[in-house]
Amino acid sequence: MSYLDWAGSQLAEIELLCSMFPAQDELQFLDPLAIALLRSYVEGSGSKDGPPASRPQFEIKQKMQPTGMDEMDVIVACAYPSEYPSVLPEITVRCSGLNRSQQSQLHSDLGAYLSETCLGEVCVLSAVDWLKDHLHLYACPTSAPAPNQRAPPPAQHPEVFTRLWIYSHHIYNKVKRKNILEWSKELGLTGFSMPGKPGVVCVEGSQDACEDFWARVKVLTWKKIMIRHREDIPLGGQEDDSGPAPTLDSLRKFNHFEEAMFDPHGNRGNHMDLGQLYHYLNEKGLSDVFQMYFGVEGR
Repeated sequence: MSYLDWAGSQLAEIELLCSMFPAQDELQFLDPLAIALLRSYVEGSGSKDGPPASRPQFEIKQKMQPTGMDEMDVIVACAYPSEYPSVLPEITVRCSGLNRSQQSQLHSDLGAYLSETCLGEVCVLSAVDWLKDHLHLYACPTSAPAPNQRAPPPAQHPEVFTRLWIYSHHIYNKVKRKNILEWSKELGLTGFSMPGKPGVVCVEGSQDACEDFWARVKVLTWKKIMIRHREDIPLGGQEDDSGPAPTLDSLRKFNHFEEAMFDPHGNRGNHMDLGQLYHYLNEKGLSDVFQMYFGVEGR
């Protein structure tokens, strides 16, 4: 298939979605210009310059009520790669009724389902239908204890501070960049994301939150993404001669999470000044990470 064939399938699915979700608050396009450019490309029977660089990105907002459970707000965020549907779209799901581990498992299972059954075909509606049919499996209600029975205390696990250093071949997509910022805030993580080529992401906070963040990020469509390095430090314990026991906040190197840009340059403005990145890390006491990422000492 050609780019024109793929673009035609994308436009047809978008028109179907508009008819299936006519209310303005149900289907929201994050970049309406991208839709207009896609339509122009298809209806003009393609362009010698290739498909438009801006890719369709949208969110479907639904209220779903699994059997025997409260109604849940579900958001399905989607971005089309140029080659969709020959490759899967980038789909992330946010649900008010799921905890971190439930949401991570849902993402993993949805990705596996789409890979097995929908590759080569448009699949956004299939993803929404799958969620309606399977959401109850990830939001199982907990049984309340009998009136005279005291619920057992939750299992206690030692808390661990974690810092993840994530490397990606590139981070360009606006939806991915938005998700990285929103998920880090949602999970109470601090750190930074450097878009462009290569892409660098650092998140720090509780181990559970960092693992949840990585579970969400890694299932998106990437040319290459990996955890380059991780730091895990147990918390608590007793104060000794070296000082008070470390806490989550005392180990943080960042006050918040931000998208960091370092003098973007290049034909597409997608390369950062790595010298500025080195100084940024050095100010945080993290300059040794630079050599780990790039194989050279920073200056």
